[in-house]
Amino acid sequence: MRLFVALAIPDAVAQSLLLIQGGVPGARWQTRDQLHLTLRFIGEVEGRDAAMLDDALAAIHLPAFDLQLHAVGQFGGRQMHSLWAGVRKNETLEHLQRKVDTAIRRVGQPQDAHKFTPHVTLARLRHPEQGKALEWLTQHALYTSAEFTVRTFSLYSSKLTSDGSIYRVEQDYPLESYDDEADD
Repeated sequence: MRLFVALAIPDAVAQSLLLIQGGVPGARWQTRDQLHLTLRFIGEVEGRDAAMLDDALAAIHLPAFDLQLHAVGQFGGRQMHSLWAGVRKNETLEHLQRKVDTAIRRVGQPQDAHKFTPHVTLARLRHPEQGKALEWLTQHALYTSAEFTVRTFSLYSSKLTSDGSIYRVEQDYPLESYDDEADD
């Protein structure tokens, strides 16, 4: 099973992302079901290891927190390969990502080779028209979503197909609600 840990994007925010997609020849835009914010890619995992991952992720305790998508960008430099929406700086998100990474490494998975750059991938690019991609980046540079509350993070499986990846939530892990904090 090919696994990763991510945050789901609420419908209202996903709609705002879908509205800014388009206008870049050579872009394969993500569908609603493909929009998420990856905390940690894991890769291929066998059944027993997946169960250990599930236990390790379930042991993470953090409060729910508010998050907002902000700005757009691209990966790949001069050879752009993807367009994304960024995330307004958020200490709790970064703390959650570090806890997820530590839990995954604790059960024997290798360290992630990529530095965590919180984003939601909007398009995969294959031979894009550079001018159109730069125009899209400029046009949507000030994109900002509504703020939303992150109440869970999830373990996803990914199946690669010729039409793009199909993602499925394998397990949700609740964060502590604001009400839980008030009870302390």
